[in-house]
Amino acid sequence: MATKKKATAKTSSSGSKKSTVKAKSRPASSRKKKITENDIRKRAEKIYNERVAKGIPGDSESDWLQAEKELKGLK
Repeated sequence: MATKKKATAKTSSSGSKKSTVKAKSRPASSRKKKITENDIRKRAEKIYNERVAKGIPGDSESDWLQAEKELKGLK
């Protein structure tokens, strides 16, 4: 038989009860920003410009896929 835990309340010096429930918040580093098509488009354009400046052959589709992988953290 499982036992249930009851929520506790603390009594302040004035005699009133206060709830001890705390809201869970995640650190900013663990929050993930939704990646938009526009984010991918901007990164793909940077990849394209870097690639062309270095004289590396390629195409827009591979630039897009690389940008998507980088932004979404895929391997």
